[in-house]
Amino acid sequence: MKIPIAEALSLLHRVAHGTLATQSIQMPGYPYASVVPCVMDEAHQPVFLISMLAEHTKNLLADARTSLSATVAHDDAQTAARLSLIGDTERFEPTADMIARYLRYQPGAERYLTLDFTFFRMQPRRARFIGGFGKMGWLESEDWHASPSISLASEALLLQSLAKNLAGDIRLLGVDCHGVDYVIDGQRTRANFEIPASSADEIEARATKCLANPLR
Repeated sequence: MKIPIAEALSLLHRVAHGTLATQSIQMPGYPYASVVPCVMDEAHQPVFLISMLAEHTKNLLADARTSLSATVAHDDAQTAARLSLIGDTERFEPTADMIARYLRYQPGAERYLTLDFTFFRMQPRRARFIGGFGKMGWLESEDWHASPSISLASEALLLQSLAKNLAGDIRLLGVDCHGVDYVIDGQRTRANFEIPASSADEIEARATKCLANPLR
């Protein structure tokens, strides 16, 4: 079954944490799974801020091959949307805009920036998406590359413009060609666009419409 990339990206943007499986150096041949905070970058690739002392970090430095499992809380795991992302996760030096985006989604992580924590990014190679019973399929790295995106600098400008007309109980997290992420009533929410936007003006218009009647 052909899965629209937008559905997989929507799930990734909705989750604050995922289960990262790395290649164990303590027990070669076995996966080592741990829960980590994650934020999508401008190309919808997972970014992690993790301690250099953590076991999963030591594993990553020895072998970049990883898998990330993500799902949104649901009473029945068999009917919940979920994603298993396979790729290579490597250390990188973030720009100021990337750090700002990360902290919008994970504000509690600011205290880690002065400690032994380092940024890693996962480059997707393949993903298995399950949208519910009988709805499943594979996505390829080409699907990520073909997905429209905007720069972090453009996103920052859009957020400034959108914030001017926000209700007081909404906090913007991020915006992209597929939707807008925000916090309302203390709950993280994503409003998806019906079709991807192709320009900054289209993104602003669609996000403004979504935020005028925000999901709760």
